[in-house]
Amino acid sequence: MTGLAPATVAVASGRPSRTPGGPVNPPVVLSSTYVSTGTPPPGELLYARSGTETWVPFERALADLEGAAQPALVFSSGMAAIAAVMSLVPAAGRLVVPRHAYQVTLGFAADLATRAGVEVVKVDIADTDAVVAAVRAAPTSLLWLESPTNPMLEVADLPALVEAAHSVGVPVAVDNTFATPLGQRPLGLGADVVVHSVTKYLAGHSDVVLGAVVVDDAALHARFLAYRTLHGAIAGPWEVWLALRGLRTLHLRVERSQANAAELARRLAEHPAVLEVRHPSLPDDPGHERASTLMTGYGSIIGLRPAGGAGVADAVVDALRLWVPATSLGGVESTLERRRRFATESETVPEDLLRLSVGVEDVEDLWADLCAALDSTVPSGV
Repeated sequence: MTGLAPATVAVASGRPSRTPGGPVNPPVVLSSTYVSTGTPPPGELLYARSGTETWVPFERALADLEGAAQPALVFSSGMAAIAAVMSLVPAAGRLVVPRHAYQVTLGFAADLATRAGVEVVKVDIADTDAVVAAVRAAPTSLLWLESPTNPMLEVADLPALVEAAHSVGVPVAVDNTFATPLGQRPLGLGADVVVHSVTKYLAGHSDVVLGAVVVDDAALHARFLAYRTLHGAIAGPWEVWLALRGLRTLHLRVERSQANAAELARRLAEHPAVLEVRHPSLPDDPGHERASTLMTGYGSIIGLRPAGGAGVADAVVDALRLWVPATSLGGVESTLERRRRFATESETVPEDLLRLSVGVEDVEDLWADLCAALDSTVPSGV
């Protein structure tokens, strides 16, 4: 849907044909198998593991939002999508990943190292020279990027990194979950693959678990489609229909949550009980200049370190009444957690870091809840 604003694409793409008496929204089709006789022509629906009409509208809409030439491919989870893309790394291959990233992504990379002899090289993706040097140090199978990173919110110079990787024949995959297609379009910056945890912002209501892969290249599309079919990493039709319904309001939710996040980050940076705040909207944030140049929004995730250490951070979480303590993000509700409560989180993430996923509630209510929690838990004079 060229020439239309992303907000319009989110609402209009993937609609049924305009047939008098037909539905405005695509229906959910609950069938595991389809009528078929003779030699099936290419594209004929046969069995729901290889394709179902309920996936098509969502896959078309996400592709349009990412500006992709091929339909998106929906997967049963974000990790299923990540596993499909990391299948590009052969046994004994070399994988360059951010030192800070979704912890299960890093866990999967570690598993590849153990069972397939893959060399996993961790880099600070905000340090462009260091990433380029790592990619060029030895033959590399894949450069995996997140920007902003989870949970440290480091911002990568995606065009520079993609150009450097491609100059030595290295494909680039970008997890675009935090930014969403409204914040950046990695394919337009030259990336080969975009991955989403659809569970988060795209679906947006904390009620489905899905993933997606988006590419421009037809051969890559065919490869990931075959992977999904052979591995059975497929999504249920009802979940995909819910994700499409959520996608219709993506622009509204992102606009509100980003505005809330920027305002809360500004206020938190001035709060005496706060040791550090990370959000790219803040002028002194390390990622501010790069995000301002490369992105069309600063995102809805805040990194917060209350004064007093990990114990105080846990107390802040317990004291909140409106914010929901939960491990996921990107829903309409505001959630938070201390990331290092997981033993698998990167050791370079501060013990006291709280990851805040800002929702669409009234910002004054969110602020009042945060202030009350900070004031009641952070020792005076800390």
